[in-house]
Amino acid sequence: MTLEQLRTFLWVARLGGVRRAAEQMNISQPAVSSRIASLEAFLGAELFTRSSTGVFLTKQGVLLRAHAEQIAALVERIKADIMPADSVSSLLRLGVAETVAQTCLPDFLTRLHQTFPKLKIEVSVDISLNLREMLLERSLDLAILMGPISEYTVDNVDLPPFQLNWYRPLNMAEPDLRVTPVITYNRNSRPHRELTRELRERYGSTAQIFPTNSLSTGFEMVASGLGVGILPHALGRRFVGENKIATFDPGWLPNPLQFTATYIGEPRDELVAEAARILQEVAVDYHRRIADIDWQTSQD
Repeated sequence: MTLEQLRTFLWVARLGGVRRAAEQMNISQPAVSSRIASLEAFLGAELFTRSSTGVFLTKQGVLLRAHAEQIAALVERIKADIMPADSVSSLLRLGVAETVAQTCLPDFLTRLHQTFPKLKIEVSVDISLNLREMLLERSLDLAILMGPISEYTVDNVDLPPFQLNWYRPLNMAEPDLRVTPVITYNRNSRPHRELTRELRERYGSTAQIFPTNSLSTGFEMVASGLGVGILPHALGRRFVGENKIATFDPGWLPNPLQFTATYIGEPRDELVAEAARILQEVAVDYHRRIADIDWQTSQD
């Protein structure tokens, strides 16, 4: 019995199928099946029952999974305690919402590379809804998204909130939100849903929302005069500084956006947990710098 056999057994048990386990481990389906067959032969017990919809643990398989999870957790703990950070050469599959991708992601990747110089990083930028599904399907190791995700297997590390702000075209002095389109996050997002409800309650059925999947495009839409925007302050500062758009105050703001660094915590991967901790530190530093710059600007 080998660690690779146990690791393969765990992925088949967690994902409920040989094909998904093979994709997760980046090996062939015959290789997965061969490892499971060798493990069953060694133990003299059938670990899975097979059906047209997948595989299911037998009684012996359930017992083995409990032991195997403990062994896997211990292996991760040994790696975290013993292996030098500069020798870690794993692949980290990272999913990032655009707000974070355009703000503190470069600082995070720099810090991560400094800490784990041999770590291979694969980055996907997508909306939070898709990132959630990719994480739960285990096609991502770490998702930075509008969270948290309420699943018992998932750990969420809170990041500093992103403040939203109102932006208008330079030639639109007093926007009327009853008829002026409001440009904001895509329609499958929490900000879009909350903003829709707030606008309808305040201004009635004539209020309009223009959603966009690209925040940069959203700011350009405001600059071109298509409407006003409710968009992240951390990104809007640059457009205001370049005199492309201006801020305005209709007397209210939506709630700040809460992001989390989210990963599968059961079973726990110590490398991913450490990456989430590093991101939290980087995000706090980033928001502190933004606050300092804003304060200095207000004093000038």
